[in-house]
Amino acid sequence: MTLSGRVALVTGASQGIGHACALRLAEAGATVAAAARNQEKLDEVVGKITGAGGKGGAFVLDVADEDQIKATVKAIVAQFGKIDILVNNAGITRDQLVMRMKRADWDAVINTNLTSAYLCTQQVIGSMLKQRWGRIINVTSIFGQMGQAGQANYAASKAGLIGLTMAIAREVGSRNITCNAVAPGFIATAMTDVLPAELKEAGLKAVPLGRIGTPDDVAGAVRFLASEDASYITGHVLNINGGMLMG
Repeated sequence: MTLSGRVALVTGASQGIGHACALRLAEAGATVAAAARNQEKLDEVVGKITGAGGKGGAFVLDVADEDQIKATVKAIVAQFGKIDILVNNAGITRDQLVMRMKRADWDAVINTNLTSAYLCTQQVIGSMLKQRWGRIINVTSIFGQMGQAGQANYAASKAGLIGLTMAIAREVGSRNITCNAVAPGFIATAMTDVLPAELKEAGLKAVPLGRIGTPDDVAGAVRFLASEDASYITGHVLNINGGMLMG
């Protein structure tokens, strides 16, 4: 599954799933533009990539800011010449029961998790269309498929990503551009580390494979979807949840 000669933009690349995706894509030969808000963490990611003989660059980006997205994409193209692969991974949570959820928390999650994917895709799609090759991979969630109490904003944003994935897949498929999503389940990240022990235990019991997933489990699927091996897969949601949700 070589990605030699490809340039990949990964949002939310400073930690967790995005960090793992950046490393796995670079390992496969892609030049990786790692984007997130934390410069220090981005430098660590790029340091790992270059230290292993790969090529990458750090780009500070708040995906909730449309102007920053436009400027960052321009900077990446100026440095690396193109963007072949887009991984829309950046995401946040602002959990609260819907009856108490503040509008600002709804807007923040929708803007960061969903609107940013639309904006990033819009900025890279033109060059993909011209070169007649592209891979767009959206990181959704099991909770976008089954819902979750206290996460109406998060679940809505992740469900929206699934619809966005399918719509884009239909729009650009004739130009040899695929658009797919991965739907992680219970994955060990900074987001899940803060959960109470009883919730973690309950979550683990719901996983038939009997273990919590890792960011590498997700990154391996992203690498596959970015490769030529997945050239006839588009508009698909790949579940990475250990069997927590089937069907």
